[in-house]
Amino acid sequence: MSETFSKDFNTNKKMIDELFQVDKSFDLIYRVVTIGGRAACFYFIDGFCKDEVMEKILEYLYKLTPEQMPETAHDFLKNSLPYGEIDLISDENTLIQRTLSGIPVLIIDGYDKFLAMDFRSYPARGVDEPEKDKVMRGSKDGFVETVVYNTALIRRRIRSPKLVMEMNTVGRSSRTDVVLAYMSDRVEPKMLQDIKNRLGKIDIDALTMNQESLAECLYQHKWYNPFPKFKFTERPDTTAASILEGSIVILVDTSPSAMILPTSVFDIIEDADDYYFPPVTGTYLRISRIIINILAVLLTPTFLLLFMKPEWIPECLSFIAIDDPINIPIFMQLLILEFAIDGLRLASLNTPTMFSTPLSVVAGIVLGDYTVSSGWFNSEIMLYMAFVAVANYTQVSFELGYALKFMRLILICLTAAFHVYGYAAGILITILCIVRNKTISGKSYIYPLIPFNYKQFMRRFCRISLPHSEKVK
Repeated sequence: MSETFSKDFNTNKKMIDELFQVDKSFDLIYRVVTIGGRAACFYFIDGFCKDEVMEKILEYLYKLTPEQMPETAHDFLKNSLPYGEIDLISDENTLIQRTLSGIPVLIIDGYDKFLAMDFRSYPARGVDEPEKDKVMRGSKDGFVETVVYNTALIRRRIRSPKLVMEMNTVGRSSRTDVVLAYMSDRVEPKMLQDIKNRLGKIDIDALTMNQESLAECLYQHKWYNPFPKFKFTERPDTTAASILEGSIVILVDTSPSAMILPTSVFDIIEDADDYYFPPVTGTYLRISRIIINILAVLLTPTFLLLFMKPEWIPECLSFIAIDDPINIPIFMQLLILEFAIDGLRLASLNTPTMFSTPLSVVAGIVLGDYTVSSGWFNSEIMLYMAFVAVANYTQVSFELGYALKFMRLILICLTAAFHVYGYAAGILITILCIVRNKTISGKSYIYPLIPFNYKQFMRRFCRISLPHSEKVK
């Protein structure tokens, strides 16, 4: 591939027409014009171009005379274009990247370089607060599918020259924009270089599922450990705070969330509300969330064990014993309801908004009343599973929620099969899955427990007054 193009207009136009198949793609538009007595042509993607800006630029270019045309494209860029975001294109790969990402490209007869004028505009929704990642107090904006808007939301919060936004391209066909955001004076250099090397080695046709595809390429961990290696957030304040603490953030175009790394299990459990309230309230919310997550894993397996070993039930808890007839084994009731809860969740995602409320009421009545009165389920089982279903919504991370669910299912199955030995084995497997896990940088997944750091440990569990540079996760 040559470093520069031809100076002949017809040769360049023929090359571009064949490269982009402009005669087949209706949305790739070209406009042949005359600038300063020379033939020229604009190439742009329909829907990505700001018409009013192009109109102003064309109006200016039409007024140029042959005497005003410089000898080189560099001089033309420097002296004859009244626009800020302009770059020169000298090779085919850059031409493909710029044009297909929506940047209008101008070729002019006599110049062996093309001019890329970035007055594109991507379709985008409003920066409303994320549905899943809401807070009771604090900022109400959120990321969108356009990466430039997302970087602007971060820049608005971090006005420091040390904030670096590195643009990368991943995918042979998709050529997806991937941004690395970090503070150059706070990030760990070794980890940063490792992430850059991993990005550079990715050889994939397209990031079909944007961030999930990228995550699987960056860290090909053992599939049987479900605990997440990354924290995903749609909140700019959480993202900015993580960057200020030395983390690396990856933004992928077409994805409305940021990928934060490295991430420990305590990072994932944290929530923005912990920091938008006074220290006492924030500490209570954080400890409550941790206890509820632990109970969500242990509650139903513990009840199953006590049901199989009724002599272990203390006198003060004798009321938890099931007195009603049991038509379906407790073990099977728990499994059926685990899958039923996921079924309801999936149904709610695909239910039109106008029907979601009445259908949820119908589902609640059917599962909560009719199934008990018909003998399918016992009321105690319905109560415990209702707690588990609600507990899943106390933390934001879907990945952590399903990891805890898988551990709970393993606990239930092992307890039903081997009683107390299975219960102990299930707890041991859960602990090992967490302890043996590693962050993407190779460090402990449960730091500051291992290795133990008292100061960091207290900060993870107790929300104390923090300096302005601390994170707001």
